[in-house]
Amino acid sequence: MGAEDAASGAVVVGVDGSESSGWAVDWAAALAAQRDLPVRIVHAYGLIGRYYGAELAVPMNVLEAVDEDARGLVAAAAEQARGLAPGVEVTSEVFDEPPIPLLNKLSAEAKMVVLGQSGLGGFAGMLAGSTALGVASHASAPVAIVRRREGGERPAEGPVVVGVDGSQVSEQAVAVAFEEASFRGVPLVAVHAWMDVEYPIGFNKAREYFETGPVEQEENRVLAERLAGWQEKYPDVPVERVVVRDKPRNQLLDRSREAQLVVVGSRGRGGFTGMLLGSTSQALLHHAECPVVVARPVKGERAG
Repeated sequence: MGAEDAASGAVVVGVDGSESSGWAVDWAAALAAQRDLPVRIVHAYGLIGRYYGAELAVPMNVLEAVDEDARGLVAAAAEQARGLAPGVEVTSEVFDEPPIPLLNKLSAEAKMVVLGQSGLGGFAGMLAGSTALGVASHASAPVAIVRRREGGERPAEGPVVVGVDGSQVSEQAVAVAFEEASFRGVPLVAVHAWMDVEYPIGFNKAREYFETGPVEQEENRVLAERLAGWQEKYPDVPVERVVVRDKPRNQLLDRSREAQLVVVGSRGRGGFTGMLLGSTSQALLHHAECPVVVARPVKGERAG
């Protein structure tokens, strides 16, 4: 599903009662208010599959207690969203299903899926939770992973940053990024970092003697071609082009410190077949200092 194909869908928010999912509700409510979209808040507890074997019957009082808690959780999240965006239609639902398959299924009709970076079940040291990674790997719609920068809120005037590498899914990332920048009324920084390998130790001086001018000219041409049609469609969005010899994740992580949003494709042109999330998108989900949107391939297309 492309960025425009899901335009009439809801913003789906997965919640689990964690502080991180509360941030996701705030972010989703603001997004929905800005675009006049409904918000669909969901909680999936998957009780049977997680805690009971197929041969064991779940006691009815356990099911009722868990369901009651879950409904209270989504009701509180819905109230939070309505308080932040009074004019937005907000619905809430509870599912006794595992969260990752459910959210991926719901993404087929969504404008965007929004999740906190890590939930209540996260392992110590794991910055992006398994649900966030699983949905970002398989969803049909763009997936926003929300975190707050340490020390305060993201400045409203910060740009939207997009990673561009010439792959098919990178084109989806550019589409999402232009739309986000246009709605937010902020500039877009398009980053094309084209050196995806590390130099060996002791090689720093020798690298100065390599002639990279022709390569840099070609990489500038690639970026210009990828942006041309979108700049015509969104003439209101100022664009800064950045072409640099560096690893993409280094550049995007560095720029996430001042950005209000970073957008990347789920897997770039350097990914291995079968790899669901590339190294750059994984690094951003774990370490970016602002929310990250992972653009997904159009259905039927390969990500590479």
